[in-house]
Amino acid sequence: MKLKNYDELSSLELDTLREIGSMGTGNAATALSQLLGREIRITPPEVRIMEYNEAIDWIGGPEAITAGVMVKLGGQINGIMLAVQQLDFINLVLQNMLGQPIRDYDELTEIETSALVEVGNIMISTFINALTGLSGLTITLTVPAMTVDMQGAILTVPMAEYGGQSDYIMTIGGTFICDGKEAPCRLLLSPDIRSLNFLLRKLGVDDGQ
Repeated sequence: MKLKNYDELSSLELDTLREIGSMGTGNAATALSQLLGREIRITPPEVRIMEYNEAIDWIGGPEAITAGVMVKLGGQINGIMLAVQQLDFINLVLQNMLGQPIRDYDELTEIETSALVEVGNIMISTFINALTGLSGLTITLTVPAMTVDMQGAILTVPMAEYGGQSDYIMTIGGTFICDGKEAPCRLLLSPDIRSLNFLLRKLGVDDGQ
């Protein structure tokens, strides 16, 4: 039976999405380690289906300022994926890539912004590679775009695109650990309902519903 909303996902389907989340974030940690030349581990990720407002609270609240790198998914899956870059994560990257952390987002230079866009793109791409490897789907990604804004404003993009189809979004969260320091990893995936049904069918977990 086709899903009409994210909240209709079965426990088996949720477990499958969690497996993808675990593989994807593990791949992202490996890619980040290679990029920064440092050993980076990630805690077991938490993968949940949340309402948009709940997801905003989960990443720190609607008025908290953060950076977000976003790409649109195309090909056999349509949707949006967002890598949320909070200050601890940004400084983990900048300290190791450029040797200079920042105190606030308004200190970001053009070079630092480009570095963060590239890191966000690598994290999203490695996650999607895990997804395509499991499903056999062809998924294309647009050129990544970065914005710094209140988290509530950043989340209005997937809400505007897909809020008419669903009030829910897939959230993937873990913690990167490097040299004893921790930095949150926050990814948000919002495929449209047609794409979600197609993905579950390709993964072979929608039978008997």
